[in-house]
Amino acid sequence: MLRRAVVTAAGVLAASFAASGALAQDTIKIGIVQSLTGQLTAVGKQVLGGVNLYVQQKGSTVAGKKIELVVKDDTTVPDVAKRLAQELIVNDKVKILATGITPASFAIAPLATQGKIPSVIMVSGTSSATERSPYMVRASFTLGQQSGIIGEWAAKNGSKKVVIVQSDWAPGAEATQVFTESFTKAGGQVVETLKVPLANPDFSPFLQRARDANPDTLFVFVPAGQAGLFAKQFIERGLDKAGIRLIGPGDITDDDDLPRMNESILGTVTAGHYSAYHESPTNKEYVAAFQKLNGMRPNFISLGGYDGMHVIYEALKKTNGNTDGDALINAMKGLKWESPRGPISIDPETRDIVQNIYIRKVEKRDGELYNIEFATFEAVKDPIKAAKKTN
Repeated sequence: MLRRAVVTAAGVLAASFAASGALAQDTIKIGIVQSLTGQLTAVGKQVLGGVNLYVQQKGSTVAGKKIELVVKDDTTVPDVAKRLAQELIVNDKVKILATGITPASFAIAPLATQGKIPSVIMVSGTSSATERSPYMVRASFTLGQQSGIIGEWAAKNGSKKVVIVQSDWAPGAEATQVFTESFTKAGGQVVETLKVPLANPDFSPFLQRARDANPDTLFVFVPAGQAGLFAKQFIERGLDKAGIRLIGPGDITDDDDLPRMNESILGTVTAGHYSAYHESPTNKEYVAAFQKLNGMRPNFISLGGYDGMHVIYEALKKTNGNTDGDALINAMKGLKWESPRGPISIDPETRDIVQNIYIRKVEKRDGELYNIEFATFEAVKDPIKAAKKTN
């Protein structure tokens, strides 16, 4: 009887191990490292809103595998992002990572390379982010895509003398570089470039300096989440009444901030890859579902999370659930689909997103402020990488 009991216990234990092993084998963990507290909290919340909506709509099973999201808050600190990514890879055994802002994506890149962990960039707009690791794919945007388009458009539509106000970090420098090249090539003049600290910014003194330079146009880059403060101080300093045109990439009239902005922002022209008022059935469904789930209007950052999950799901379908790093990255290259932002694809050479860029003007619709698109530049690639290729 004792022998029979031992054999039975061993059988139960073996079955238990087999079941747990099968469960682990049939579950794919995805590590989501985003800024959910700290300086750019609003960014992380929009990303997570898009991620959660996609999983809610498409389900948590792909290619017969259960998808498990492991969400971590990097507190908007790059070193924290790196530590959390390391823990996700070593302890949680994640097979895919989703990264956020530029400094965090840069910090995580070496880990992605070392562990051959496919990493989907859901926020960073800095061109070189995908060059930091061959295992990084961008589902967000590049600032060059927007800044180059608005520079060319502004020069052809009355802007002759520009002052630039930029946040003093890599994305700001890139936005300035591409805008300056595009604007001056089209015949415009950049009078001065003013750099504002990223942390705890006070735009007032910089706006006063900009006004004193007497430009006809102000080109601005501030990260999403700071647009509301900038717009408030732009109006307080009277730049709107001085007849100075405000232009920039989509961040400065961010859909998440617009509902709280003063109507003085009406008429502001930007270049962006998404507006919550984008006229398509796909987007109308997206906006309604996002607001219902998250209680806020989706902005362009949210699409990095939503479309980033699409990249992951479609790659897993193509590999039939195989999580080998090289197999997944190859499956992500060349993907094409219809997003709420419009038609997009992943460039197989650069692993960057290719997408439409829209010229938009802030107008009032249905009693609220929105970015209304009035011109479209189709299938825009990252101009910095495109320039390298031609040189």
